[in-house]
Amino acid sequence: MPPRALPTTSTPASRRVVYVLLAALATAPFLLLLLYGGASPSALCPTSYRTPRRLPYPSVLWSKVPPLPALSTSPHPDLRGSRWIVFTASPHAPRHRPLRAVPGWQVLAVADEATPADWSHPGAVLLTLTDQGRLGFRSVAFLPARGPARKAAAYLFAVQRGARVIYDADARNAVLGGNLTRHFDVDLDQRHGGAVLLQYSHANPNRTIVNPFVHFGQPSIWPRGLPLEKAGELDAEEFYTEIFSGGQFMQQGMCNGLPDVDSVFYFTRKSLEMEAFDFQFDADAPKVALPQGMMTPVNSVNTLFHSPAFWGLALPVSVSPMASDVIRGYWAQRILWEIGGYLVVYPPTVHRIDNVRGHPFDEEKDLHVNVGKLIKFLMEWRSSKLTLFERILDLSYAMTEEGFWSEKDLHFMTAWLQDLVAIGYRQPRLMSLEIDRPRATIGHGDKKGFGPKKLPSVHLGVEEIGEVSTDIGNLIKWRKHFGDIVLIVHCTELVDRTALEWRLLYGRIFRAVVVLSEQSNSDLAVEFSNLTQAYKYLPKVFDRFGGAQGFLFLQDRMVFNYWNLLNADKAKLWITNQVKESWSDVPLHGNNIEWFVNQGDMIKKAVSNFPSQYQDNYRRSVGENNLIRCSSEIFYVPQRYTRDFSDLVKVIGSLDIHHSFAVPMLFLAIDSPSNFESKALTKLVYRADLPSDTTLSTIYTTEAHAVYPVKVQNEMDFVKLIRAMALGDPFLMELV
Repeated sequence: MPPRALPTTSTPASRRVVYVLLAALATAPFLLLLLYGGASPSALCPTSYRTPRRLPYPSVLWSKVPPLPALSTSPHPDLRGSRWIVFTASPHAPRHRPLRAVPGWQVLAVADEATPADWSHPGAVLLTLTDQGRLGFRSVAFLPARGPARKAAAYLFAVQRGARVIYDADARNAVLGGNLTRHFDVDLDQRHGGAVLLQYSHANPNRTIVNPFVHFGQPSIWPRGLPLEKAGELDAEEFYTEIFSGGQFMQQGMCNGLPDVDSVFYFTRKSLEMEAFDFQFDADAPKVALPQGMMTPVNSVNTLFHSPAFWGLALPVSVSPMASDVIRGYWAQRILWEIGGYLVVYPPTVHRIDNVRGHPFDEEKDLHVNVGKLIKFLMEWRSSKLTLFERILDLSYAMTEEGFWSEKDLHFMTAWLQDLVAIGYRQPRLMSLEIDRPRATIGHGDKKGFGPKKLPSVHLGVEEIGEVSTDIGNLIKWRKHFGDIVLIVHCTELVDRTALEWRLLYGRIFRAVVVLSEQSNSDLAVEFSNLTQAYKYLPKVFDRFGGAQGFLFLQDRMVFNYWNLLNADKAKLWITNQVKESWSDVPLHGNNIEWFVNQGDMIKKAVSNFPSQYQDNYRRSVGENNLIRCSSEIFYVPQRYTRDFSDLVKVIGSLDIHHSFAVPMLFLAIDSPSNFESKALTKLVYRADLPSDTTLSTIYTTEAHAVYPVKVQNEMDFVKLIRAMALGDPFLMELV
């Protein structure tokens, strides 16, 4: 029987406590299972860990390792490239393998004992077991017959044939938009002083592990490999810092649909009646780097490796497949610090369908038992060896002695490193100057803010949409409708008093809220835009959110009642062409107002330079001696028209056409008014001239699509507005 629904009147603080309790309840049975009979004594305390025995330390003469060139007799001798996608040729049916070829990338699949003889995949080259044996790599002899560890042969094959980046993939993942380059930093600029990245704060030296799902809007989910005692840490970051880009040699992407969660999460959150998981992460959250001294789980199904981190591709061969990539991820992150590199976690890059088949807990048991010990060990480990490969070998030896993997992995790692040398890989130089150096003090100016969205999740087998009443059901319905639309708010009032308020109000509904103003403010992420020509800034926003369904522009004196526009067509243009107070004709013949005449001349010049189809559209709607003027406090551009809008803005160029003339001109050039969405913005409260003593209650109504003018100058005005709007959206009262 599912737990009762959470009260809809709970405060954010009380909900956070409930989520922590739920996470604790979810994990407690499994922790008890591990501690009192679910794991064998050897798993809980391996013999090699209790009574370490001295192993012979590997001796390698690196300068004597013979080269191993790619010969004409090697498998696929003509296959070369700088960008590679590597995945396991699993026996899944083709419909469960949505990974597709990506332009500019070589796709390489590696077979194991379970790969069918007739296996094929669109755009992929298969490295069979026979092929792997012919490559001449030492490490192949240590690979298990089945499992992802066999990808080691494919990694070496790619490096030998010119790889500069390798994407560690899974055939079940569909790359969002089919473009890896758009999601990851494939080309790194390592010049100091370049772009900066958001980074987790190092203010707490005792914090060694983070759950990146919190940053991307899913605080109640945790990734496979996170210590279970950390699953209840749900709070967003108090603040972040920044780091120069260029050292993100390992890049982990988020996965929509079914993310890489462990069996504890899967089997405690999935009820028999529940549909397949389809989680969404915040695509607009900034990528985030991890400083030295802090780690996060890294998998082998959605991770990009740059050449300086190719040594970190090797998957351990003596542990279970469900633990192998997690152990590799922690091991590689620790070594990455030795060369001044770091891991960066990216917004969603792939989507994986939940096939309603979780991995048995037994396959992850040793992972849950030992991962906390492993992280502590890695944090304390130090080496005085003089080269990177010697330090990698040193750590591999220490991990064998401590029982985190077996002696077979020590021999495998020794062979792996020799294979890299043999195929010409040049090991990076050591740069571990900061590991034991006191951390710099974080000043006020170094603190960067970011508040993650709260996206729909599930709690102990109960979906959020099913846990409640009509009110929260409506909220989720509105979010579902507008959740892929970017809202652009142009502030005319003081932004330091209103910018955060607009984000609070609308950020619950829209994919992102971009705030523009003639007073830029980097601390509040307010961008500069001149209101008289605000339309010229919109193409920059379009480019930034290329995957958005559409863009709604709103001046801050126009309040948008989102609950009344669920039936409007988001594939059409919205503007106030049917609201006479906002949209009007301006005759030019005999007009003595110089400003109108000048605007008319510039519009004629711009239209004459438009491509012919846009000229025809405009002239069919507007006569030669007329202008259309629209206040343009609110309008919507769907994704399919953003390219037209941006191209026409380029044609306008430096012409000083006012926003109120330019926007209707662009709309009429793009499409006929008969094709504008007739259901949107017709129920508009628009009062051009109001007495100075007019109050909000005089003009505001929840029945309108939008209301103008509403003046919000400070927090008290915002509170009044929220209380009025709460008649349409009761959950707004939680903001005040």
